[in-house]
Amino acid sequence: MRAIWLREFGGPEALVPGPAPDPTPGPGQVLIDVAHANITFVETQQRSGRPGPFRVTPPLIPGNGVGGVIAAVGPDVDPARIGQRVVSATGGSGGYAERAVVDAAAPIEVPAGLALDAAVALLADGRTAAMLVDAVGVRAGDRVLVEAAAGGVGSLLVQLAARAGARVIGAAGGPRKVDLLPDLGAEVAVDYRQPDWADRIRDTLGGVDVVLDGVGGSIARTAFELLDPGGRMVSFGLASGEWSPVPPEAAAARQVTLIRPDVPPARLRAYTIGALADAAAGQLRPLIGQRFPLERAADAHAAIEARATVGKTLLDVV
Repeated sequence: MRAIWLREFGGPEALVPGPAPDPTPGPGQVLIDVAHANITFVETQQRSGRPGPFRVTPPLIPGNGVGGVIAAVGPDVDPARIGQRVVSATGGSGGYAERAVVDAAAPIEVPAGLALDAAVALLADGRTAAMLVDAVGVRAGDRVLVEAAAGGVGSLLVQLAARAGARVIGAAGGPRKVDLLPDLGAEVAVDYRQPDWADRIRDTLGGVDVVLDGVGGSIARTAFELLDPGGRMVSFGLASGEWSPVPPEAAAARQVTLIRPDVPPARLRAYTIGALADAAAGQLRPLIGQRFPLERAADAHAAIEARATVGKTLLDVV
């Protein structure tokens, strides 16, 4: 089968197309014919060899999320599952390929009426967005600042917070991204590359009640300063290259709660199922900003690292 190999850490060029053995499902496993593979920012860090909790060891086929059709099952798995449209995590690797074998309990069936590419775009980002909105307890009337609001998770956060009745401020880097935000539900849209972006928010809304931090670094610190007493902040990304630098002591002094969700796997799965159901019902729309054929995985990683992408980036395998 066709696959993308990471044989040594490096830049995007370290992702190299090449053949791989066709996997076969064993006991308790299913084989998925992959139509689309999910790409996350974490995978660009894994490829570069950055230390962290999700570090991988080459050689391997990267990718931890796929969508496709179950083509075969192991000897002890119900054969009625063959033909199901599913999305699935892969256990940390093996996603950038034509076929993937996963535990039979891993795939989630895609609701009727929801396209596979949309389902893959929601596999990781949908559960993350739903978890974050739940964790901070977004309420009607809350002033909610979403950083990296034109990204895969951020674009969903804007929609979910607006649906909860919040007044949403979307912050993104560059005019192209900012222009997308009102259509997603942002009442205020600002470019955090502009030096007066925080002043614009203060002038319009006075401050904020919730910060959903997808950038980290100095942007997260500035967003923290916008929070009124009683505010809540949660970090979900580090588009700047570093996590939020806000210490607990500073948060306590300003009566701000820093939230660090700790969600069991079963709950995360429920968030994914809920996001898929919302999308099938037309209540949530993943923003798929760009897609690349499997062989151009290196170009996809390069685009993400150059901050040239909006929404979700997918690999199209078929």
